[in-house]
Amino acid sequence: MNPEIINVVAAELAGDYRIRLTFDDGTAQVVDFKPFLQRSQHPDIRAYLDALRFAGFRIEYGELVWGDYELCFPLIDLYRNRLEKNASLDVGG
Repeated sequence: MNPEIINVVAAELAGDYRIRLTFDDGTAQVVDFKPFLQRSQHPDIRAYLDALRFAGFRIEYGELVWGDYELCFPLIDLYRNRLEKNASLDVGG
């Protein structure tokens, strides 16, 4: 394992818009996505306030993603649990 590369190895719902993430270095934490989703003005991001749509995440190549990478976050932001302070977000499709 390259210590400079971080991967998500497990993800599970942990409550209202919270996901418990486990990383390949053993770090585990609960990330709350709700404030980020509520603060966004972009309709494609706000669409994930639908609980069923939000619950459709998966791990792909060590990243947490929704849809066809319609919603994904930089791994370092997830690892540091800093979605509130860092508004960087990848939205694509």
